[in-house]
Amino acid sequence: MSRDRIVIIGAGMGGLAAALSLASTGEEVLVIERQQAPGGKMRRLEAGGRAIDGGPTVFTMRWVLEQLFDEAGASLADHVTLEPLSILARHAWSDSERLDLHADLAASANAIGAFSGAAEAQRFLDFSAEARRIYRTLEMPFLRAQRPGPVSLAMSNGLSGMAAMARINPFETMWKGLGRHFRDPRLQQLFGRYATYCGSSPFLAPATLMLVAHVEQAGVWTVKGGMHELALALEALARRKGVTFRYAEAVTGIETAGGRVSAVRTEHERFDCSAAIVNADSNAVAAGLLGRAVKRSVAPVQRKQRSLSAITWAAVAETSGFPLARHNVFFARDYAEEFRTLKTGYPVEPTVYICAQDREGHQGGPERLLVLVNSPANGDHAPQPHDAVERAMRAKLAQCGLHVDFTPDTTIITDPARFDGLFPATGGALYGRASHGWMASFQRPAARTKIPGLFLAGGSVHPGPGVPMAMLSGRLAAESLLASRASTPRSRRAATVGGISTA
Repeated sequence: MSRDRIVIIGAGMGGLAAALSLASTGEEVLVIERQQAPGGKMRRLEAGGRAIDGGPTVFTMRWVLEQLFDEAGASLADHVTLEPLSILARHAWSDSERLDLHADLAASANAIGAFSGAAEAQRFLDFSAEARRIYRTLEMPFLRAQRPGPVSLAMSNGLSGMAAMARINPFETMWKGLGRHFRDPRLQQLFGRYATYCGSSPFLAPATLMLVAHVEQAGVWTVKGGMHELALALEALARRKGVTFRYAEAVTGIETAGGRVSAVRTEHERFDCSAAIVNADSNAVAAGLLGRAVKRSVAPVQRKQRSLSAITWAAVAETSGFPLARHNVFFARDYAEEFRTLKTGYPVEPTVYICAQDREGHQGGPERLLVLVNSPANGDHAPQPHDAVERAMRAKLAQCGLHVDFTPDTTIITDPARFDGLFPATGGALYGRASHGWMASFQRPAARTKIPGLFLAGGSVHPGPGVPMAMLSGRLAAESLLASRASTPRSRRAATVGGISTA
């Protein structure tokens, strides 16, 4: 291998996107992953002899994946089969309060009208227009930008950009913004839940996160074979482009020489390189898990700044009562109390999410479920037994008329302690830093670090968590790396390889 090799640490969606982007330009890329398979949080579990998506279950912004394939000279449709959902999600508060959101905006408005009245239906349309405006205002200058800050974002389009920023109420909390639109507190809950997509509280997150409503309205897809197929498809195409993958190897350190990255070490081997992309939680770097040489390149995330974790049950089980859709949310009656409690513990009545992964064409019998309740990220300092949480989860489902026949031999439980083991230095936080306060989005690390040749990707860095955002972060890391190479002579890069600097 050449001295200009790039090592990517982690085969999550950000690392896979970076690997494919770099290989598509002819770069030599090695991906090292501590797990047995690609995907990172997009993991596949086996329960009851069946494969279950055990991580992200909602796929949106398919254009991000399409662009990655296009740039590699391939077609997404030739590698992955996607089907649009007509029902985006089914929501319940009790056995008599149910509301579906639809891919068709008018159908959602009609459903909200029947649920909450004609005035709320019109308010929903107004809210949808604002969510669309927020997304369009932020897409280019924030989501696709390398290192946006408050000033650069406001000035991105001159005076018109400043006016557009003012119109999206960047200093307002999400809950307050939703209160401007809806009188029915259940609708505030429904759309406030989008803050949890970033592991955050709608009472503290900025109103700009209302853009998630537009993202889902623009399309939610199922993936034939499960979400993990997205990771497998990216890996297969990256291999075709020449990327080398090494699994079941843990990186123990990143070396520097002459002030820049020079090598990556595992337990058994050392790989010279001219650059490295870390596709792990950025706090793993700050905690020193990748070596003292790079520890200070990333600011640490304090416990109080962590995003939410979760307790999940991946199960094959019989269900009865409530008619499940693919995506289902069962809301706690007191949302404010739920999030107050989640700062340190578990609410008596939690909100429960269920992804019923066989619902398209389900003919009855045991089905694959991923059940999730939010949790504080306490896996490294105050792990708690999940038995009481499971009882509360079952009680909430029963309130809404759903019974799930969980059995121990067909159920896999993952709690914050287990998530901390999978994603070290996080305490189980699944989304990096919580998006609390108007400055939170600008406090995530950017792709480029203080150390030349060291870059970051993944849901804990800009532009944020979620499958499409993680892939965008990988593309941004690849772009930043290539830009730095264009400004660094090849002779200087080569001079630092092997742990000896001649510069």
